[in-house]
Amino acid sequence: MDSAISTAAPAAPQDAPFRPSGGRRAAAWLAGLLLIAPSVVVACRVADTDGITPVPQLLAFLPWLLLPAGTALLLALLARWRTGMVWALAVLAVTGWFVRPYDTGLTDDPPGPVVARLEVLTSNVEFGNATKGLLATIRREQPDLVFVQECDHTCSDALAAEISRGDYPYRNIVEGYSASGSAILSKHPLRPAPGIDATLAMPGSVAMVGDRPVNLQLAHPLPPIPSGVDDWQRELGLVRTYAAGTKGRPTVLAGDFNASQDHAAFRRLLDAGDLRDSATLAGAARTPSWPAMARRPLGAQIDHVLISEDFSVRGARFLDLTDTDHRSLLVELELHDVR
Repeated sequence: MDSAISTAAPAAPQDAPFRPSGGRRAAAWLAGLLLIAPSVVVACRVADTDGITPVPQLLAFLPWLLLPAGTALLLALLARWRTGMVWALAVLAVTGWFVRPYDTGLTDDPPGPVVARLEVLTSNVEFGNATKGLLATIRREQPDLVFVQECDHTCSDALAAEISRGDYPYRNIVEGYSASGSAILSKHPLRPAPGIDATLAMPGSVAMVGDRPVNLQLAHPLPPIPSGVDDWQRELGLVRTYAAGTKGRPTVLAGDFNASQDHAAFRRLLDAGDLRDSATLAGAARTPSWPAMARRPLGAQIDHVLISEDFSVRGARFLDLTDTDHRSLLVELELHDVR
């Protein structure tokens, strides 16, 4: 009898564990490295904290974090690193959630009739370098209120000599060198107010708009440089204390805040005074004001005109001035009688 011939296929060897090649291993390592900074910054954004250096600096440029996170996702795909893919997708999703426009549902006008219309200009002229452009802008736009930061002696002298007292009879100017000087110009009568005692001049006044007193405060806290984050937080805290003290009264708080709405310290300032960002209300959220050459979505919006609930916003424009690293902000406001 013929011997039986086996027709069964040979047993398949067990699958070997996946071992990435050298190139894939390098791609995975690079993806992980690229995800570290975005993960830390986004975690602080979720936790409502500004953290420590370099987090406050990176929060100002939150949309930029989409670039390393997106690159990390591509590298994780090339490396076939599933954990990295999930990690990168999570960072992209959370970052994308926070960088979306945040001006939805904030456009309701206050109750009560309009009693006055105001145009407000805020401009950081960078150590007085952009004074010529500021003067031209004031003459062209004729805003009712002007807030100027980094107005050195050259700037303050030019305002005195070249801006007519007939156009702006009311002024609160603190002279200083380099970045320390500031100015408020007004077409409406001004009464003295304490202002905020800080490193850079932050003068305050009360404007009589018709028969309505309106608190005016210029903001210019120190920037969050790596060695000065504590000072930045302290001075933003001073501005927050001012905002809380004017809660419930018509208020315009304008200037270079050295903070964006991605900074927890800035959001707490808004909450403390029930203040709203006029550019956000006008649909210009995330339009960058610094550095001047940056355009949306890059750059940071750190120059603001904050308003109390007595105001509504008709429009907001960011203006380019030469010789300064900031863009100026011009907003059109309506003051309502909400009494």
